[in-house]
Amino acid sequence: MRKSHPVRRAVLATAATVSGIVLLLSLKPASDPGSAAAAGGAAPPAAAQSPQGGAAQPIGNGTVTGDAAKTEYGPVQVRITVNGGKITKAEAVQAPKGGQSDRITSNAVPRLNQAAVAAGSADIDSVSGATYTSTGYKKSLQSALDKARAAAPSGTGGGSGQSSGGAQAQVVTGSAAQTQYGPVQVRITVNGGKITKAEAVQAPKGGQSDRITSNAVPRLNQAAVAAGSADIDSVSGATYTSTGYKKSLQSALDKARAAAPSGTGGGSGQSSGGAQAQVVTGSAAQTQYGPVQVRITVNGGKITKAEAVQAPKGGQSDRITSNAVPRLNQAAVAAGSADIDSVSGATYTSTGYKKSLQSALDKVGG
Repeated sequence: MRKSHPVRRAVLATAATVSGIVLLLSLKPASDPGSAAAAGGAAPPAAAQSPQGGAAQPIGNGTVTGDAAKTEYGPVQVRITVNGGKITKAEAVQAPKGGQSDRITSNAVPRLNQAAVAAGSADIDSVSGATYTSTGYKKSLQSALDKARAAAPSGTGGGSGQSSGGAQAQVVTGSAAQTQYGPVQVRITVNGGKITKAEAVQAPKGGQSDRITSNAVPRLNQAAVAAGSADIDSVSGATYTSTGYKKSLQSALDKARAAAPSGTGGGSGQSSGGAQAQVVTGSAAQTQYGPVQVRITVNGGKITKAEAVQAPKGGQSDRITSNAVPRLNQAAVAAGSADIDSVSGATYTSTGYKKSLQSALDKVGG
């Protein structure tokens, strides 16, 4: 009888071992989540969660800013506007800048904004070549969505854009006001008859304008919310931007008042008793140094606000106007008529102001 060769015995033993392992593995239950779901079994806990940014909870209406997400090239912070439980607008209020980041940001952010609105969640694709920015954007977007859900009233699809009485907040964009350095356009959120948020969606940019805008606009936004009107002080060193901001802000307020339902407190400019305030602009009065035009708000038969929407400017007129107009506004409200004293050193401006004020009062009376 021929003896088996040792090498042959080793090969046969190895083959037998491998076959045994294959058989054992074929008997092991599938553990892949996709296989379990396909077989009709219960999904693992992770699969039971809603997808990132999904609508497991109602999303509150309103404008919400997510937390800033730190990246290797700078922070990314996203603001979203939600209406009817859907993202209607997404924008990056912070993004990497400087050097190559400027090019990457200008290419990536608009695409990420568009994707966020389309998806209605933070489950969006990263932009090729902008991995860090995309990752930070999605993190901040998810943070904003989480805040919007947390603000949504239980059992409803309403949310941060509603007042305690259920009235929907108004988000209104004023007309763009042209200035020497570019347009200024303001968007406000009005809730319960008050400005709860103000932001410039357009402002002068490029060169020195970048520095001026970055300094002035946040202060003007804050002043608009605090004052609840366009009667705010200009920011020193940003006269043109401030003037444009106030014009666009007033335009937004006028639109909000016009859209407010009759007999409710939904619009700024209405009294608590539901009577609609009148906002009337007088005819422009020509003076030797330029036109003067006055807008008044009348409520309950009284002037509750007066402001000059046009006044002489340039050279010495800037100083005279900045001194005289606030005093004339105050006098108009106090007197309730155009029978007010002229401001010393501003005779022409005062005369024009009183003419335009009288014109506005005549329109109210008519």
